[in-house]
Amino acid sequence: MQSAEDQGKGALRSEEAKEYNRIKIRLSIIDLLITIMLIIVLAFSGLSRTLVQAIQPYTGNPYLQFLVFIAIIGFAAGVIGFPLTFYGSYLLEHRFGLSTQTIFEWILDQTKSLGVGLALGIPVAIAFYYFLIVTGSFWWLYFSVFIFLFAVLLARIAPVVIFPLFYTFTPIEEGAIQDTILDIIRKHNISIRGIYSFNMSRETKKANAGFTGIGRSRRIILSDTLIESFSPDEIAVIFSHEVGHYTKRHIIKNILLSGIVVFSTFFLCGQLYEWTLPRYGFVYVHEIAATPILFFYLSLASLITMPLVNALSRYYEREADRFALALTKDRAAFISGMEKLAQINLADREPHPIIELLFYSHPSIKKRIDAARTMALTPE
Repeated sequence: MQSAEDQGKGALRSEEAKEYNRIKIRLSIIDLLITIMLIIVLAFSGLSRTLVQAIQPYTGNPYLQFLVFIAIIGFAAGVIGFPLTFYGSYLLEHRFGLSTQTIFEWILDQTKSLGVGLALGIPVAIAFYYFLIVTGSFWWLYFSVFIFLFAVLLARIAPVVIFPLFYTFTPIEEGAIQDTILDIIRKHNISIRGIYSFNMSRETKKANAGFTGIGRSRRIILSDTLIESFSPDEIAVIFSHEVGHYTKRHIIKNILLSGIVVFSTFFLCGQLYEWTLPRYGFVYVHEIAATPILFFYLSLASLITMPLVNALSRYYEREADRFALALTKDRAAFISGMEKLAQINLADREPHPIIELLFYSHPSIKKRIDAARTMALTPE
């Protein structure tokens, strides 16, 4: 049994988790509202026309005009959103004792993220505007195919090109953890390129694990914080959960589902966009000043589909939990692992049902533990 002191510490940690997650949700909602309001102002106030007119004297190239237009919008959004970003990703994390970064390390990471965002975003922006100009009303079809292929390519190269920009990856050392993981891999005939530890502790005390990559870049990654804080049995259960995602083909299903969502969203938003254009004096879909109208519809579609995507993600997580328990038959390690994850990551064990429905991609810790306590440990 827990001592009164331990129970008191647990209750205090639970209250901290509630407060931490309340603030994170509020910040997310405020950020969404600011983004949508900015798009609304650009789309329907005439400001986008003024901005395009200010750009045109400097270049006659439509692609450069569009990139400058997007850059100005992005810069304005970054300046407006910077206080929220700084508070949410630096001050708040330090306030609750989660961050291990200095201000200079945080700035360096933000700079790297900006660089990666530009490297990926510029080709996407050019392709988007190219299809608007060349294919007109059918832009959504060609751009959907482009985005789908781009996402597959990104999943392929991210583990070997992008992730190493932020973390150092080292092969797992020989020992109980490696032996347990290799045994699971052999039993399920899983093809991977390696098992790696990454130095998540450079930025946070949180812990994480997962499968990353597709094809030849497929690999297993475990944070150093996970390896240091969890027992081999707990890591085995957590890893088995990730194997569940692999064997249930959740990654492939997500890619295919994302493709369907992208196609349908772009199609519907494209129809609304063309219907709206004449009402604001626009003629062509590729008019730069008109594009914020399309961005507005895409933002609304993203808000509408987010709960549906999260619901499917929670279903996949429950499937992976069942697989992990059936594979390891270690109910105690699963529960203790969940408890540690909640404590280390400062997760809200029992969020409000509406908050969980709208914002959570994983079931709450309480639901996962309750399910584990009653689940039959039958083979998958």
